[in-house]
Order: sequence, then structure tokens, then C-alpha cells
Amino acid sequence: MLKKKDRYVVAVVGATGAVGNEMIAVLEEREFPVEKLRLFASEKSEGKTLQFEGSEIPVEVLNEDSFKGIDIALFSAGAERSKIWAPIAAKSGCVVVDNSSQWRMEPDVPLVVPEVNAHDLKWHKGIIANPNCSTIQMVVALKPIHDVAKIKRVVVTTFQAVSGTGKKAMDELLQQTADLLNFREIQKNVYPHQIAFNVLPHIDKFLENGYTKEEMKMVNETKKIMGDNSIKVTATTVRVPVFRGHSESINIETEKKIMPNEVRSILSKSPGIVVLDAPEKNVYPLPIDVAGKDPVYVGRIREDESIDNGINMWVVSDNLRKGAALNAVQIAEELIKTGNR
Repeated sequence: MLKKKDRYVVAVVGATGAVGNEMIAVLEEREFPVEKLRLFASEKSEGKTLQFEGSEIPVEVLNEDSFKGIDIALFSAGAERSKIWAPIAAKSGCVVVDNSSQWRMEPDVPLVVPEVNAHDLKWHKGIIANPNCSTIQMVVALKPIHDVAKIKRVVVTTFQAVSGTGKKAMDELLQQTADLLNFREIQKNVYPHQIAFNVLPHIDKFLENGYTKEEMKMVNETKKIMGDNSIKVTATTVRVPVFRGHSESINIETEKKIMPNEVRSILSKSPGIVVLDAPEKNVYPLPIDVAGKDPVYVGRIREDESIDNGINMWVVSDNLRKGAALNAVQIAEELIKTGNR
């Protein structure tokens, strides 16, 4: 377990990826009390250096002894690597905050969004799961409403940026766009269909029930994070030709009647949320405006007139920040602040 210190030895596993890079940036921006930073990635990145607080930090390759002396490890290296290395890190006395899907639904692993369920950190056993990016921004917006009016059902459609897939997907969108504008034949390597100027209702693998793994992540993770299995959730997840920033159209049905003005007031006072909701002035959250920013932005708050207790809203957040790196660092901050070590 993590001992109380003034400064901590921190590792980033998967440091050279898009989320790993963002984790390093967030640690520096938020002045996390880092005594020493260790960076790990695959063999092909060994010997590279990345900047942190004005210093060049070498990238290392993991081995059985890598986590000795490390207090906190932020993982963003995929489920397979996490399955192998997170238990090794935990056995070394390191607390792991893992960004992959590997541990999220394990009963003895907390799945945490600090604004929603920081209290779950008290029962961690060395591994803490960072939720799916699309789930994180949704539950940040749902929890304050749930506390007041109790949410019965959620219908969500996501519009997810290609950065959620990784750097190769961002490169593919850029290259396809350039090729199409120059009347060249496009190449499809990351996605099964052209992503430039297109919309794909397909994120992750399809399951036997007709939903994708991404959609079922939103269903199952929402219940676990909110601590309420009675909430009914259905999701359609869509990949759009946007580089950075996930958008979500969310319809909620509540037990208690709640009006849009009350929702705006509640969310405006809630941590981690910015309400941008003046449609008469064309003010609503947009991915291009939230890229590189920390909050979850909410707009288009309106009554669903087709049911008795319904609210529609539009939720946008930077998937690499709050949807991944920032949430992981906030978990680490909560650990050292509250003593849930």
C-alpha cells in the first residue's frame, strides 16, 4: 500500500502513446508531487526520451523488478499488458491506476470517477480501474441529477473522436482527408470503412446481442460507478471524423420530475462540469472548443416532452483528458489526499 509522503515516485506505463503522453503533461500541469518519474513502453521505444519538468526522461522496458520503489503507476498500455504487469506492480507495493478495460468489471477492483464515487477508493487492493472514456464524461453529468431526482433509464448515443482509437487512427483520418481532397485513392488500415467524411456506428467488436463491446461497457460501467444496478442503460456508440473530443446525446428518465432550469442550476454547481447552454446565441459545447480542457461540458438541456419525467442533454469532453489521463491523475491525487492508500 501507498505510504504517506511529501513526494512520490511515479511511473507511466505506455508512456509513448497518446494517453501516456497526456498523463505526463497532466502530472506536470497539476504539479503532482513527483519525486521521480519513471517511463515505460515497448521495446521499440526503449532509449527514447520524453520531457517532464524540463528534464529528459528515458523510456525503459518493463521487467519483473521494474516496480520496486515505485509508489504509483499510471497504466495505459492495453488490457493484455495490464493483465500481466498490474498484479506484479501491486505485489511490489505499488498502487496501479489502470486505463485499460482489463480490471473494470472485476468485483474487487474499484472503478472510479473522483467526482462520482471517490469513496470506493477505500477498498482498493492495489489496483484501481479508470473507466471507459465515454462512460466517464456521462456519469460526471448524470450523478448530480441522480442524487436529486433518481435516474431510472438512460439512452445515450455517442459521437467519438478517432483519438479514442489511438495515434494510428488520427494519422489515418488526416491521410484519408488529404487523399480525398486531392482525388487520390484512400487506404483503410485502422477502421473497416473510410472514416474521413463518414460516420461509423461501430466501436470495438460486435457481441451476440447485437451491441458492441463499447456499448456494453457504458451499460455495465455506469451501474458500477453509480452504485445502482437499477439504472437501465442503452447505448449506441459511433465513431466520427473528429480528432479529439467525444460528444454524447443523452436522454434520461427520472423518478422525480425535474425541469431544465433546475438541471442547469444543479450541474453549474457540480465539480468538474461547465454548463454552456444558450442555444438562442448558438452557445453549446463543441469538440473543437473543449480539446485540451479538463471539464465535462453540458448544453442543450431541455425537457423530453414525449415522457413524463424526461431530460435531454448534450455532453462533450476531451477524451484524452477527463476521459483518460486527467481522471487517472485525479484518482492518484485523491489517494494521497484522503489517505485511501
